[in-house]
Amino acid sequence: MTGGSFGLRTGSYGSLLQQQPIQNGLSHNQPTPILTRKSSKLLLSGSREKERVLLFVCRFLGRKRVTMLLLVVLALLVFVFNSFTVNRESTNVIMTQHSENVIPFREEMSSSSVTFEDMEDRHDIKLPSPHSLAQPFAVVRGNAPLLPHHCENFAFPPPPPPTDRKRYGPRPCPVCYLPVEQAIASMPSYPSESPVLHNLTYVYDENPTRVEPHRGSEFGGFPTLKQRNDSYDIKESMMVHCGFVNASKPGHRSGFDVDEADLMELEMYHDVIVASAVFGNYDIIQQPKNISEFSRKNVPFYLFIDEETEAYMKNYSVLGDSKRIGLWRIIVVRNVPYSDARRNGKIPKLLLHRIFPNVRYSIWIDGKLRLVVDPFQVLERFLWRQNANFAISRHYKRYDVFVEAEANKAAGKYDNSTINEQIDFYIKEGLQPYSEAKFPITSDVPEGCVIIKEHIPITNLFTCNWFNEVDRFTSRDQLSFSTVRDRIMGKVDWSINMFLDCERRNFVIQAYHRELLEHMPPPPPPRVIVRRPPSLSHGATSVKTPIGKKISQKRGRGDKKRHRKVAGGSRDSKTF
Repeated sequence: MTGGSFGLRTGSYGSLLQQQPIQNGLSHNQPTPILTRKSSKLLLSGSREKERVLLFVCRFLGRKRVTMLLLVVLALLVFVFNSFTVNRESTNVIMTQHSENVIPFREEMSSSSVTFEDMEDRHDIKLPSPHSLAQPFAVVRGNAPLLPHHCENFAFPPPPPPTDRKRYGPRPCPVCYLPVEQAIASMPSYPSESPVLHNLTYVYDENPTRVEPHRGSEFGGFPTLKQRNDSYDIKESMMVHCGFVNASKPGHRSGFDVDEADLMELEMYHDVIVASAVFGNYDIIQQPKNISEFSRKNVPFYLFIDEETEAYMKNYSVLGDSKRIGLWRIIVVRNVPYSDARRNGKIPKLLLHRIFPNVRYSIWIDGKLRLVVDPFQVLERFLWRQNANFAISRHYKRYDVFVEAEANKAAGKYDNSTINEQIDFYIKEGLQPYSEAKFPITSDVPEGCVIIKEHIPITNLFTCNWFNEVDRFTSRDQLSFSTVRDRIMGKVDWSINMFLDCERRNFVIQAYHRELLEHMPPPPPPRVIVRRPPSLSHGATSVKTPIGKKISQKRGRGDKKRHRKVAGGSRDSKTF
């Protein structure tokens, strides 16, 4: 048999194209090699045998069944291929996540690293400070997340209808939070960039004096109108009034004094804190709920009280030597600067960055509120996910400062003449009623009972100037909020995340003030429902039980059920 190379098959019968001569080895004059083919009898896979097999299968099963069988086989192949591809990609993602989700310990703890998966079992781990970070977190602000966001396809539904027709007040609405572990992983590695302002210092004056007739306090330092205007001329380095003016260190002979042990506690570094206050024994302490074990170990909860509230708690044995009530670490404030308890409460509310100089993030809640969502979930939802560094809810009903001022006067929240003086002052500066021209700003009136903040220079300047307005005019901080916000936003590229009030009501539950609770009438006694026996039908006879005797409910094995005979009755008579 003469050997040669195989040609190209053109038909199912095995015919060959004439092979072209090879340029490098065979000349054009050489005869074309003859190719031989094995007999189809020896090769079962020949074309005729294949056709016979296919015809037999089609006749035996039918063409439709064969077609369905082929489709099923094809679908199985596609499913197996896609499963293999997805598993391979997810494995790569998980491997990448494990390699990047490495968090260094603090230097005093260990030089090794741990992943967030390990942190679920290790509750003694604290989040690293920005100064000790060696590697970034897995999700960094501005970068695409490694995995799809848990709330990416969450559709915001409207608040549910009221269950009670007599109560039409505001209600909470659904909010999508990340699981706690993912929320912790979403924490930015480094502080946000503060636009323009990078270095903020505060005025210190041992003997502040009043120069102008406008209101103010020694604690605030009596800033003049020129100093007030200069505080909005934002530069790289600024010095502004921000409370604690006559003290070199907040909390120490400053008019808002705390014990030395508490002062050392306030100067410690923390990534996240939760703070609240009860002054004038005005509220009942609300314990947080649904707090993860990691947050219980690593997020301190601070509650500021004055001496009046401390005395009440000690009389009722609520406060002991441990200075702890549930999750709250109690900080007693002495020598408060104002006679108005509500105005004293504005100091920790707006000046947390001064009381806690080494904190990255803070969540402020009023004393009447109870936190029911983990702090990391709140921060991720309203700060990190929105790429914001200051968040506050807008008022559930009012969005215009003029309307808010009239509502405050009608409710007797403050002296009407002082409210009018403040609004007239803002009108001279150019305050206008809210309109659609302010979009994307949606409201000029906040519901200021919750403040979520990253402590960076620009947000610290905002709360300093906001406090100065409260110190100069009324303690109703809703009236001065938009003025401070708009003046800062007019100078730098910065904004505030004003989320819906129904979203706020999702993670905090509001209670009544103590004064309202004490004056409320006691709840009515529980309604007693008396169930009467069914009325007897005509002709029925009742059997009375002798007084002092009880009918045994249990019957022994040998006892037989006996029926009492009724005189003059028949089988159709009813017994009771």
